Amino acid sequence: MERVGLDSQPAGAPKVLLARGIGPQLGTEDRALVRLGRTVKELGYHFTTVTPATHARITARGATGPPSLADIFGWSRPFAAGDVSDKMLTLMADAGVLLNIDGTTFRSNVRLSTLGNQIFVHSSFPTEQADAVFFGPDTYRFARLIRQSFAAMERKDGCVPSRILDVGAGTGAGGLHAATLAARCPPLVVLADVNQRALRFCRINAAINECENVEIVKSDLCTSIDGDFDLILANPPYLVDPLARIYRHGGGELGFDLSLRIAEEGVSRLALGGRLILYTGSAIINGIDLFRQALASRLGERGVGFSYEEIDPDLFGEELDHPSYDRADRIAAVSVIIDQLGMQHA
Repeated sequence: MERVGLDSQPAGAPKVLLARGIGPQLGTEDRALVRLGRTVKELGYHFTTVTPATHARITARGATGPPSLADIFGWSRPFAAGDVSDKMLTLMADAGVLLNIDGTTFRSNVRLSTLGNQIFVHSSFPTEQADAVFFGPDTYRFARLIRQSFAAMERKDGCVPSRILDVGAGTGAGGLHAATLAARCPPLVVLADVNQRALRFCRINAAINECENVEIVKSDLCTSIDGDFDLILANPPYLVDPLARIYRHGGGELGFDLSLRIAEEGVSRLALGGRLILYTGSAIINGIDLFRQALASRLGERGVGFSYEEIDPDLFGEELDHPSYDRADRIAAVSVIIDQLGMQHA
């Protein structure tokens, strides 16, 4: 198992990593990026990230004045050195995120998005790299689903989870947002991803937001994860992407194979009474939700409680023009809540 630490620990110490300081295992550029994120956050920065299609339309309008921090770190617009403070320019250069376009014009190669009181580093627009790390409207819907589920769990049991796993964590937004909801009794939060760039951003985002008890693991879903969890979170890609970009390609004929794998593997890693929260998408064909059918079939004998709901009936309408979805009526955002009700497994 490859672990990406936030802080050094003596041999034999519990695997509880602290992100409050800028840990010694963070590289020079990573440490500078943490300082950059904290500086921007302290300046009251706020940016809600939109879909790529909307982003392209907004940036096509052109600039209407001197670039703001939102222009630079949200809309990925170019800027001149004099548009930011010397401190900001130095931090960007030290963090390795300052791209020189033509000698006098620059651009940030990361974006900063806000979620509640937290701020997250992720890939700049456009997210065309195979290992790009995405943050957008699905992230906000996922966070809302987590908040709703947390509230329901507290009403039912009067407690919060002590061990949380975010599978395919990307920026770490799901797990780190959940950590804020459980702040009165801080849980261990494990952020897992197969994408090395995502692991780096998870590490940096945990440090920027001063989240404690964070463990970051390189893992193909749950294969390299130790132990069981009270809460497992997942917001996987769910489209068929011809470029097979990690953040977008869900696998299979309709893009839901990865979501099925997460549900099946995740159930086996839930502690007794634990819950799995899956936010994903499903192509509806002739009024039939094939993902729901496949999921119900695979979970039928697992001794779990299972609820399924459409969150948004129509996403990514432009995908219906592509061969993978030329039979689909629509692509819906869906939530899956799975509760471990049966005997605790070995």
